[in-house]
Amino acid sequence: MRRTLVPLSTFCAVALLSSCAWSGADEDGGRLPGAPTGVAAEAGSSTSVHVMWNAVSADPGVRSYEVYRGPTKVKEVPGSAHMVDVTMLKPSTMYAFTVRARDTDGRLGPPSKEVRARTPEAVAADRAAPTRPGQVHGRAVGSRAVQLSWSKATDDRDVVSYDIHQGGTKIHSVGGNQTATVVTGLRPGTRYSFTVRARDAADNLSPAPAAVRVTTPGTDDGRGTAPTAFRATTHREDGAYHLDLNWVPPRTDGVVVEYQVQLDGRTVTSLVYGGTAPRERAEYSFYLGPEKGVAHRVRIRGRLPDGTWGGFSAERTVTTGAQG
Repeated sequence: MRRTLVPLSTFCAVALLSSCAWSGADEDGGRLPGAPTGVAAEAGSSTSVHVMWNAVSADPGVRSYEVYRGPTKVKEVPGSAHMVDVTMLKPSTMYAFTVRARDTDGRLGPPSKEVRARTPEAVAADRAAPTRPGQVHGRAVGSRAVQLSWSKATDDRDVVSYDIHQGGTKIHSVGGNQTATVVTGLRPGTRYSFTVRARDAADNLSPAPAAVRVTTPGTDDGRGTAPTAFRATTHREDGAYHLDLNWVPPRTDGVVVEYQVQLDGRTVTSLVYGGTAPRERAEYSFYLGPEKGVAHRVRIRGRLPDGTWGGFSAERTVTTGAQG
């Protein structure tokens, strides 16, 4: 899934943009990831710049994005992330940034178009945070986008930027002169929660106003975000039966690290990968009980990189002790 935030004034133009594959190839003849598009940079404070970009389509997938300040790599984020805050910068300084995608085979694509941002002047001994933005509103713009707007926050000096949060995660920043933006790359028929916080040059962050909740119209059958090739069998071990599951993770923009297992219509367990989550095929096994001949219905779904649940896999029926 791709999430992009754009100033409201440029939404119509940005809606026509899409990530594209670069025509270059590596030495082995495989296609490299394309150069990220939609790259933008905005000062977040006197010592930080927020950089964002659109997702890149790549086969077999994007493992990570690398952010460069001039020729120097300063950040690397997972393929599910499309924004980063570059910190420890100098006040009143112009910086240039580019972004490159690295695929799951380790191949690095070409750099994006260079973008620039200037950090504002430093503010000495400023400990006063801006006021919270007022009158935050949100409305769906089609089935895959939400428009957010708010009234300006105030500060004893100046508001440099506004941080946009989806749920508990910061997803973007916009300049302090903006009071509207559009979040795209959302799913139809899904409920989202957004908050907006103001930030000044000294990195003081305002309190959060009440969250704005918006449901995108339409329906999403989940087929595009569901695990595929889902299989379920049982085996007997130490006097009891265990359920063995395996599946192909959803082909989403980013890595799915959490899954929910439903057994006979209710959630029975969650699986969270603490290390590297599988991309090609995943497996999981858990205890069922000692009785033979008990039938169960099972299905699984993953939590997508945007924090929402994807669609359920096909439902399978298994019987303990049955010969498969």
